[in-house]
Amino acid sequence: MAVLHRAELKPTKLELLAAWLPGRRWLEGPADAIERVSSFRFDDPAGAVGIETILVRAGDGPVYQVPLTYRDAPLTAADRWLLGTTDHSVLGQRWVYDGCGDPVYAQALALAIVAGTGQAEQFVETGGRLEPRDPDMTVAGSGVRDAAVPTVDAIEDGTDADPTLIRTGPAELAVIRRLDPTAARLGATLTGTWPGQPAPVVLAYASLP
Repeated sequence: MAVLHRAELKPTKLELLAAWLPGRRWLEGPADAIERVSSFRFDDPAGAVGIETILVRAGDGPVYQVPLTYRDAPLTAADRWLLGTTDHSVLGQRWVYDGCGDPVYAQALALAIVAGTGQAEQFVETGGRLEPRDPDMTVAGSGVRDAAVPTVDAIEDGTDADPTLIRTGPAELAVIRRLDPTAARLGATLTGTWPGQPAPVVLAYASLP
């Protein structure tokens, strides 16, 4: 379950992304006019880390996928994955990371792909009550519920390519950055649909022993 707060962020997520995206090798064109397309969230079972994947686009360019994690303290040895910090009017200072460098995101992604755990249900905190919020998009893993998933303790290596590869123990996860509705891939995958894109698009895939 993801609990969302009616809060102000300074800088906003899109402002952080606009400053960070130009340094990515997989970016095509400018990032100074990016717009949010959609998003979805995963659960952190420990309830400590926010996990949100945002889809963005600049003009008529491709749709990009950026998984983000939100933490209340810096992640050890992860400076290369840091987008920056933001002041959350409810939760205070948050450290925002590219999820591809965060083991909590990697574990959630592996579970979604291999065990079909799906996305988090979203609730908005309003006056001390939690009100359900409809998801902006729908994601689905190709795996089977309760399938064995390797435990992600740390990320051994990661790339800044497209797809971005996350190597952790015996597993390798691949996060597609430029989303291609025409691309197909066999094997263990995570796919998504969103308004204007009714056909499933491959978002990520996994290679497991």
